[in-house]
Amino acid sequence: QVQLVESGGGQVQPGGSLRLSCAASGSIRSINGMGWYRQTPGSQRDQVAYTFSGGRTLYADSVKGRFTISRDNAKNTVYLQMNSLKFEDTAVYYCNAMIEAIPNNWSDYWGQGTQVTVSS
Repeated sequence: QVQLVESGGGQVQPGGSLRLSCAASGSIRSINGMGWYRQTPGSQRDQVAYTFSGGRTLYADSVKGRFTISRDNAKNTVYLQMNSLKFEDTAVYYCNAMIEAIPNNWSDYWGQGTQVTVSS
């Protein structure tokens, strides 16, 4: 069984910073991509940042230059450093990973979500 466990959400003032972490655990053979999505009530879940096993990264236009995704392959962990936070960054942030579990094939996994609130 594979789990993604997120941490690091919270409340911060505009212009502040937060760092999200997501650790994958369980019977894992390999991990390809890992990334972050966010969702607000009544809206679809949107990709924020994503990193592939080869090192390529993708960012939503709205977070470019402010957010940085990084990954520690030894720990099966992905991070999202969020700087210069804005009101519109308020959302539930979800971790996502494409994982080859043992003994199953590749599957898409999601974390439980962590709330990020930007308010003054």
